[in-house]
Amino acid sequence: MSQPTFNYFLEQFPEIDLPLTFSEDTVRTISRETPPLPPALISQFILPVEPGMADELTEFVACLRLPEKEEYVGIVYWRADLLQYHYTLVTFHPKTQELIDRQVIAGVSYDGEEVTQTQAVLNENLMIYQVSGQANAEGEYDYKASSSTVRRFKIAPSGKVVEL
Repeated sequence: MSQPTFNYFLEQFPEIDLPLTFSEDTVRTISRETPPLPPALISQFILPVEPGMADELTEFVACLRLPEKEEYVGIVYWRADLLQYHYTLVTFHPKTQELIDRQVIAGVSYDGEEVTQTQAVLNENLMIYQVSGQANAEGEYDYKASSSTVRRFKIAPSGKVVEL
């Protein structure tokens, strides 16, 4: 069997109208409409840009493809591992297929003591607004605005993800 093409890989990511909020429920909504990514596409195009190892429990879901640009192509996928999941934005050079940039934009992780939750909105101007908060894993979640962090990013014309 021949190797899957980069264009075939990109076609697995739906074009979704922006703005889109990335939260706990987003992947459930998207995965109802999006078939699972074939393992060959994951190993050829996603694993080379992912830090750390993936095992048999690691899941990937194609979330969206960014509006077409001449300088880059962009996708967002969801990765779930034991005790964490993340939405990751990746941009590639459209001709060479080389990685331009990679940024985790939302998700949940647990380090044994604290749960960190990050939600993000990606708008039609390719701005990313991100809010993160931590909670002690023991007991009730008690949201405190003073302990939250807010960040803003923009996808530059070059495909780089730049913090503002």
